[in-house]
Order: sequence, then C-alpha cells, then structure tokens
Amino acid sequence: MKMAFIIFNDMTALDFLGAFDPLSRLKTMGFLKNVSWEICAPTQQVTDGAGLLITPSQVGTPLDRYDLVVVPGGEGARKLRHDEGFLKWLKTMEPCPFKASVCTGALLLGAMGFLAGKKATTHPTARVELAEYCDKVVDQRVVDEGAVITAGGVTAGIDLGLYLAEKFVGFDVKEKIRRQMDYYG
Repeated sequence: MKMAFIIFNDMTALDFLGAFDPLSRLKTMGFLKNVSWEICAPTQQVTDGAGLLITPSQVGTPLDRYDLVVVPGGEGARKLRHDEGFLKWLKTMEPCPFKASVCTGALLLGAMGFLAGKKATTHPTARVELAEYCDKVVDQRVVDEGAVITAGGVTAGIDLGLYLAEKFVGFDVKEKIRRQMDYYG
C-alpha cells in the first residue's frame, strides 16, 4: 500500500500528523510490511500555520500512483481551494482508490468535485463553505463514502488514521495501534 500525505503552507500540522501517526504504525509496528508513504507538497518547503517548517519527500510529482491520499486542512486549505495550479496538481489523485481529508481539507476535495452527491464532514467553522461541494454536511468525526473519507476538525485526524487502519487491516490491529498510542477517542 502506497500512501501520500499532502502538505502545504498554512496547513494545520496536527491534521497531517494525526492521520499519519496511526497509519505509519501499520508498518512500524509490523502489521503490514508493504506499506510506504511519501510527504507530498507543491513547494520545496512548507510552513504550517504556526511556523513549523516541514520538508516534503516529493515536490509537485503526480499523485496518481498512490492507493491513499490524505489531505489536511487549515487556513491554507481555505485559500488553496481557489488556486487553479494547486488544484490541478491535487486533482492528479483522481484515479487513487482512496482519498481522505481532515478538517478543511474537505474543501479541497470538494473543489475538485470529489464530494459531489456525497455526505461529508469538516471543522464546524467550515460547514457552510463545505455545503457548496457536497450533498449533505454531517456532524461526525469520520464520514466514509467509499472512495472518499472525510474527518472533522483537527483532532479527528487521529480518528481518521485509526479508522483507515481498521478499514485496511481490521479491528484487532486498529485496537493494538490505538492502545499503543494511548488514545481513547
């Protein structure tokens, strides 16, 4: 399984890391040996909304080779949903079997048309904006619409990572990861 974690300027780092941590444990805890991931960005360096500097492992490369692409949110997502160049790059994920978002990352999935006719969730402050892109906005931590999975605000990224771990390898493995993380969400 190949995973891509998208990062961009003014994102919320916990949106990215909350999903990344449980999913990376599929490999680091020995549950799946064929798991790999890349940190993908449109620029050589990314600074999150609080000033944390992150260096991606892939810059501007197409996203069509991944099984899962996870898109974080943050103030940057609100701006980038109107950025044609960024959306063109992000849209290269279209053939990927699974597309996921945390928080306002759902606005980016919506801007590319991936949420049309679907239910979705996001941070409570972005629900009105999200309604432009989906059939119904719901107040849930994780919403699974098959190939597109959205998670609510910031800390729901951890829930998303655990949810996806369960979806890919089952409840027992997800529970082992959850207990190792000492997470009770």
